Amino acid sequence: MGLHFHRNPDGTTTGRNDANGFTVTHAQEEEVKRQLYEDAGWEYTPPPPPVPPGFHRFSLVHDDFRAAGFGDERYAGLRARPPEGCVPVDRGCLALECERPGKTLLDAVAGTVAEVRREHGLVMNSLGVEKPQEWFDADSKNGYAAEVVAHLVLTAAHRARLLGYGRKDVVRLLDAAGVE
Repeated sequence: MGLHFHRNPDGTTTGRNDANGFTVTHAQEEEVKRQLYEDAGWEYTPPPPPVPPGFHRFSLVHDDFRAAGFGDERYAGLRARPPEGCVPVDRGCLALECERPGKTLLDAVAGTVAEVRREHGLVMNSLGVEKPQEWFDADSKNGYAAEVVAHLVLTAAHRARLLGYGRKDVVRLLDAAGVE
């Protein structure tokens, strides 16, 4: 079963349940999500309240392909002393649920990643985005689309390092792609 969401040019959101064809369009995207979850028989949990101005909510994940779990010794310091505004959570690996300040979401993510690296010697390499192809709010610099960008950049940097590429290689690729 798949639930799909689409933002329409008029600002409304349309959702569809592929299993039975149920479709709903509404001005409030959360109402669309609630109705689709209800139709699918899934539990709906409303989103948390908005963060204060100048803050951003995101998850940072240490996605280790060597199957290190949340309790891994390498994470002891980070679990005991996470960055301010972050809470360690077990997602089968170490994750941080964060509400951090930043001019933009990418600034908040970058500052948090740098702090974790500096204080704990660990590079957080994912935002835990499961379906990065789903651009739900591509018109917002700080919404889900920005989370997808941060997730893909962190994941690409981590995987490039695993393959032996350095910073200059990654920056050269970004420059070649025309990132200003």
